[in-house]
Amino acid sequence: MTGTDTTRDTTRDIPAAAALALGDDALILSHRLGEWAGHAPVLEEEVALANIALDLLGQARVLLSLTGDEDELAFLREERSFRNLQLVEQPNGDFAHTIARQLFFSLYQHELYGELALGDGPFAPLAAKAVKETAYHRDHAEQWTLRLGDGTPESRARMRAALDALWRYTGEMFQPVEGLGDLDWAALEARWLAAVTALLERAGLALPEGPRTGAWAAGAGRQGLHTEPFGRLLAEMQHLHRSHPGASW
Repeated sequence: MTGTDTTRDTTRDIPAAAALALGDDALILSHRLGEWAGHAPVLEEEVALANIALDLLGQARVLLSLTGDEDELAFLREERSFRNLQLVEQPNGDFAHTIARQLFFSLYQHELYGELALGDGPFAPLAAKAVKETAYHRDHAEQWTLRLGDGTPESRARMRAALDALWRYTGEMFQPVEGLGDLDWAALEARWLAAVTALLERAGLALPEGPRTGAWAAGAGRQGLHTEPFGRLLAEMQHLHRSHPGASW
């Protein structure tokens, strides 16, 4: 963090740690998807990715505003203060890599917000709206996974390589988040894994075999430890705000 602490007292009704973690997930993935602007394979896909990025940015704004000033939290924190999953900070790579990342995360987020929308918890209003958005994000990723997996030998090979490369980051999604401790994370993970397995079978793709948990897996983003590409992402995302402090448009 730079300057004063931009997070609020975690004893308030809103679980600040959870809002920060979920908000950072949405913020960082939104930025990654925004990097496709002008580079997507077709115009229609550029629009689709931009719309998903805007959905995620809207979620991030709501979540971060629950814990402090959203601009300060997005643009003035240092790397170790971010609590996003390492999965969402991974570079876009080729289009298959982006779709694999979207598949893993959108299935997780849809299941998570579906749970949070139930009852009258502090995140229920946001989750009730967001679960409708994530249904579209999930469908978009699923359709592209099917197209790439059941396409040409080249598209299938690229999709398989992307799934294998990102698999090690998926275990972190189901580590309990402070403030969301009443969720059944094991059941959430089981539903996610069943959905991924079923879809990959339909696409003619094998489930990756590498570890998702343990010493050989990845995942310490919730503790503020990030992968090497995250520093470059943060520098780009924060450059304008830090170059012109206090400016308004």
